[in-house]
Amino acid sequence: MSKVYLSHHNIVSALGFTAQEVVDNIKNEISGLSLIDDPEVFNTPFYGSIIPTADLTNAFKPLEKAITYTKLEKMMLLSLHRTITASAIPLNEKVGLIISSTKGNIDVLNQTTFPKERAYLGALGSVIKDYFGFKNDAIIISNACVSGLLATAIAKRYIKEGVYNHVFIVSGDTLNPFVLSGFNSFQAMSNKPCKPFDKERSGVNLGEAAASVLVTSTPDKLCPEAVALLGDGSRNDANHISGPSRTGEGLFRSITAAIKEANIPPIDIDFISAHGTATLFNDEMEAIAFNRLGFNTTPTHSLKGYFGHTLGASGLIETLIGMHSLHQNTLFKSLGYSTHGVSKPLNIIEKTTPQKNTIFLKTASGFGGSNTAVLFKKVN
Repeated sequence: MSKVYLSHHNIVSALGFTAQEVVDNIKNEISGLSLIDDPEVFNTPFYGSIIPTADLTNAFKPLEKAITYTKLEKMMLLSLHRTITASAIPLNEKVGLIISSTKGNIDVLNQTTFPKERAYLGALGSVIKDYFGFKNDAIIISNACVSGLLATAIAKRYIKEGVYNHVFIVSGDTLNPFVLSGFNSFQAMSNKPCKPFDKERSGVNLGEAAASVLVTSTPDKLCPEAVALLGDGSRNDANHISGPSRTGEGLFRSITAAIKEANIPPIDIDFISAHGTATLFNDEMEAIAFNRLGFNTTPTHSLKGYFGHTLGASGLIETLIGMHSLHQNTLFKSLGYSTHGVSKPLNIIEKTTPQKNTIFLKTASGFGGSNTAVLFKKVN
């Protein structure tokens, strides 16, 4: 069967409004995290990443239309506009649209500017579809924090089944009191920069971002960082509403399924882009799952130290950064890590290092026991 590729893409985040800008900052070990002490955002100070409203407004100004858009909609429209423009693909009946988000426009429930119905994920889909004139309704993926990565696997299936020739994905989530109060109720938020897999980790930093990518069956006119999607797997460990399996069973089975479909030996995986939230249970679960698969020496990083956990956008953003890592033959530092803090050995990337890379594994895990793993290979 024909290959499926991830090609033209964009990131809108506190680290920049283009993928290249974001990657350059990561390569220079610059973080978008800061101490946020604003009662209008949350009642206690916390570390996270927020896109400055003024910067977003200025960037979005050329795209404005007669209707008013929420912050999340502006982020997603800006990102997707740049990806569609770069791809130069006409939006005909064989082009699909996938939107992934954990909470969508949930913050409009506390506003008077927008009708309450705008909080529905289907309404978000309609806004994005209508803005660009997609011929097909948006497909909504909202499966906790695996949503962004899962969207790439679902796009692949639509293409393999001949439903679409191309699929555009846009993922995004914002920081708002609903999200912050939820994580705070779990006592999962840290008031210091997060430290994934580190002994001194004290919890998650939350962030907001949007990302977009073209998934296509056409090998022509791919971007320089393009990758082929080799295999994917998704499993639910059904352990707890917010706690992962203590044995990493769901993640273990997801990765096993992805490797089986890719039909590659595990030793061919050059690095792992882990979920790495810097919470006690997530990092431990991942370490156990990776060790069960013999990945204890495979270079591994978490990118949460650069812009925090961006929820439904995180898996896609980290995939896009992984594409650049392959293209640049560079392993990016796992920011915040210094002292090993999980029970199993891992080869955490402690400094940005040149290394020839061909294949990487991206994993994501989320509330409700969801787990997704996808393998990507450099095209050129």
